[in-house]
Amino acid sequence: MFTTLLAGSVAPLIIVLVLLVIIIAILISCIRIVPQATAQVIERLGSYKTTWTTGMHFKLPFIESVSKKISLMEQVADFPPQPVITRDNVTMQIDTVVFFQITDCKLYTYGVANPILAIESLTSTTLRNIIGELDLDQTLTSRDIINTKMRTILDEATDAWGIKVTRIELKNIIPPKEIQDAMEKQMKAERERREQVLKAEGEKNSTILVAEGQKQQAILAAEAEKEAAILRAEALKESKIKEAEGDAEAIRKIQMAKAEGIKMLNEANPTKQVISLRSLETFEKVADGKATKIIVPSDIQNMAGLATSFAETIKDNTNA
Repeated sequence: MFTTLLAGSVAPLIIVLVLLVIIIAILISCIRIVPQATAQVIERLGSYKTTWTTGMHFKLPFIESVSKKISLMEQVADFPPQPVITRDNVTMQIDTVVFFQITDCKLYTYGVANPILAIESLTSTTLRNIIGELDLDQTLTSRDIINTKMRTILDEATDAWGIKVTRIELKNIIPPKEIQDAMEKQMKAERERREQVLKAEGEKNSTILVAEGQKQQAILAAEAEKEAAILRAEALKESKIKEAEGDAEAIRKIQMAKAEGIKMLNEANPTKQVISLRSLETFEKVADGKATKIIVPSDIQNMAGLATSFAETIKDNTNA
């Protein structure tokens, strides 16, 4: 009896405990923590209620639900190559990379069914329209222009989806094989042309440098010869000056000697006969056989006769 009563009182308690555990589990499951740079779209009874951002939130059980978890970080969508045709009817493959960021979670959730597919389709059609207005050469050299046009068009179109396109890049532009071969030949010819131009410029510069060197050498040689001639002229001038000074000194000494001799004669007070003899000695030097004509002064002739008489007188006296 007691056991039956005990069993009857324990069963409701267990049921209550089980219910409490279930309620606590449900309440715990309704507590949500939203991580950084993410958001969650909340629906109440199937309709949009709110958007949870970073932090802890609580939703009503069985009434509210998380419709979509969204990353707010910038995302990258790499699309496969798309065939496009240029204005000059060249078909090429171009693959694009789109950088985008979700700015409105509600529009992103309810604005379009498949946002990534929508962006890919819009990118493909926009790329075809832009490339269709350009030639092959313009397409290969106008990546920045194409990127800017595509970003502007896609950014305007995706505003209704809560998406902001931040950047678009043309990853690869793959022309047909024939065009690639022609481009390689053109590049090879251009390289060869540049090589020839550089070689010609090098030879030209080398010739100019050699000519400049020869010119400089000739100038230096002329300057050296000029300086040598100046030095030789100065040396010759100096030699002549010294020779002239030597001659002048010799003449001065001779004259001094003559003056000294005359002075000595004057001091000796010579007689008239001595002076006459000196004149005869001078006449002897003048008549040394080199002169062809000699004019003898009359006084010297008289002196010569006097000298002869004087010599004979001395001879007679000696014989006696």
